[in-house]
Amino acid sequence: MASIVAIISGLLMSIQGVFNTRVNEKAGLWFTNAIVNAIGLLTSLIVLAFVRDADLSGLKSVNKFYLLGGVLGAGIVYTVILSISKMGPAGATMLILIAQLVGSYLIELLGWFGTEKTDFQWTKVLAVGIIIVGIVLFKWKK
Repeated sequence: MASIVAIISGLLMSIQGVFNTRVNEKAGLWFTNAIVNAIGLLTSLIVLAFVRDADLSGLKSVNKFYLLGGVLGAGIVYTVILSISKMGPAGATMLILIAQLVGSYLIELLGWFGTEKTDFQWTKVLAVGIIIVGIVLFKWKK
């Protein structure tokens, strides 16, 4: 089930990136970012009203540093719009994904942000290399 959710997440992010870039072409980058995040907030509040999974006491115990995820979200929307508008959806997504994979692996290796620390594995580095070769082949022009 988790794999299906991850696949849906990737598809939604690809579509969202293109949608946001189309809005950016007419409305401006930071305005688009603000509108997209405002609509996301509104959607989340509506869903929250039905799901009711808020735990305010749990929120009090969270490291407040992690609440910067909202700031990162604004940065993510901004950089995705900018990269797709300059590189196209496929090119931008390939580089975004490789950066995301490398960043995530470093977080696991170093045990950052409360993540369980994992051991270094050459096979994972090889897998990243194969993905990079795939990106080069994908972008190859005859």
